[in-house]
Amino acid sequence: MKKISLILLVLFSIVTFGQGMKFEENKSFKDLLAIAKKENKLLFVDAFTTWCGPCKLMAKNVFPQPAVGDFYNANFINSKIDMEKGEGIDLAKKYNVRAYPTYLFINGDGELIHRVTSYYDAPEFITVGKDAVDPAKQMGALKKKFDEGNKDPEFLKRFINIFTFADADLATKAATTYFGGKKGEPFTQEDFSILFSLTKDSNSPLYPEFVTRKAELLKVMPEENYNKVLNNFKLNALFNNAYDKTTKTFDEKKYVAEARKTMSEEEVKPLLLKSKMKVASAAKDRNSYEKLAMEYYQDGSSKLFTSEELNSISWNFFENSTDKASLEKAIIWAKQSVKLNEGYANSDTLANLYFKLGDKANTKIWAEKAIELAKKEGEEYQDTQALLDKVK
Repeated sequence: MKKISLILLVLFSIVTFGQGMKFEENKSFKDLLAIAKKENKLLFVDAFTTWCGPCKLMAKNVFPQPAVGDFYNANFINSKIDMEKGEGIDLAKKYNVRAYPTYLFINGDGELIHRVTSYYDAPEFITVGKDAVDPAKQMGALKKKFDEGNKDPEFLKRFINIFTFADADLATKAATTYFGGKKGEPFTQEDFSILFSLTKDSNSPLYPEFVTRKAELLKVMPEENYNKVLNNFKLNALFNNAYDKTTKTFDEKKYVAEARKTMSEEEVKPLLLKSKMKVASAAKDRNSYEKLAMEYYQDGSSKLFTSEELNSISWNFFENSTDKASLEKAIIWAKQSVKLNEGYANSDTLANLYFKLGDKANTKIWAEKAIELAKKEGEEYQDTQALLDKVK
């Protein structure tokens, strides 16, 4: 009996302490904050989306690990919030969540104490948690050190990684200091990652690095891609100079006048349409956005459009449009996307568009094709299978 009891005790211990992270479920954000405040802990938020691959990998490979669970369950109130549903939509705006996965550490008053953005293995993820509960390593302490003039390269890299999505302007300022200390030194892969993530247009203080580091960049990308990157920065600057973020107004005359200085009329027209699409999207003016998109993409045959871009706009219409003519146009774009580069994603888009239009025969054809391609590409296809089951 003693042996049996001992075995049961061991099994009970494994079940109790080896379950990985425990997440609070079916609670509002307000209730989560109240629990955190009552228990004098930080609220940990796994800010995820359903389409985020690294988010799924964290949930599958890291959160269930006993060592991770032991630390996070002891130190935090753990929650998972989809940033594209319910309260998550407003929380994403409040805490400026724009990349996934993002992990937020928030006190009981709703104040952001720490945040990181990336996939981590279990030991690294535990270190992230330890930093979040260490006052000397939290965001406030790091900002104070930076303001005091800390120029240590390792500190600056850590600072940049944490503040890139929390305060891009501050992170850019730190990156300028960091790169200023690397004159004559070759860039690492991490350096290039920082450079690309923080350079928004040719007005950025980091843009000169792309020019002076051309030889290094050409070692990691074809010159054609390098030229496209620089051109995109210039186009972004053109748009940003004409768009007032505060009033959310677009000065079309200013945009066109500046564009005409370096471009032909034929080049300006599609760029203007795409810029107006961007403005309509930001204003959530769906009707204007659809009209502009249909004028811009037309039949999708332009050499300007990649397979990925056409699939993206097709899926955008599937998710947001209810107009039959718009959805039929999206099918044309999706077919062109498949013609350029057939894959699981665009085949699945076609299946969903046909289903939304009530065409079960074509839904079945493209859903089966998408599943076949998903198996070859190693993609998950549960949603496509569920769609196929509806029309069988």
